[in-house]
Amino acid sequence: MVEKKYKIGGYVKRAKLNLRNEKDIRAFHRGIFESRFGGFEDGELIDVYIDITGYKETSKRPEMLRLMRDCADGKVNLIFAETKGYLAANTREFCYWLNFIFNLNDRVDIITDDDQFNINTITNTDSQREALIKMAEDYIYLNPPDHQKWLAGVIASIALLEDA
Repeated sequence: MVEKKYKIGGYVKRAKLNLRNEKDIRAFHRGIFESRFGGFEDGELIDVYIDITGYKETSKRPEMLRLMRDCADGKVNLIFAETKGYLAANTREFCYWLNFIFNLNDRVDIITDDDQFNINTITNTDSQREALIKMAEDYIYLNPPDHQKWLAGVIASIALLEDA
């Protein structure tokens, strides 16, 4: 049996308020991911996606959009973030984002390093993947038109990335 090769995308969202030297912040985070995954035999670090912004909306975070596009294109199949708070700013964005990621043609897994309630859909010991899918679907069920509007905005924003 051949073990799966993970194509890792590291994601960080930093508030613009914390920005002192953008170049140093990007180098710092890239170094953390390269150190953590540089010798990882089950996978390779594909890229580090760093948004430095005050925007909470997924459609306004270019690096998150690029990560989502790379997942959709099969370039990344494992998203790693220090905290799930980096992935989305609120429940709405998180559920809609999860639904997008978990409904791609190729499976994408998620790992976070939160102190409590971390996500690891690879080991999935607590059936986290299934629970996250259900949570996202239940949330979407409450307001399908809002989800469709969000999805259309994200897809349009990803398309703009491709044109740039």
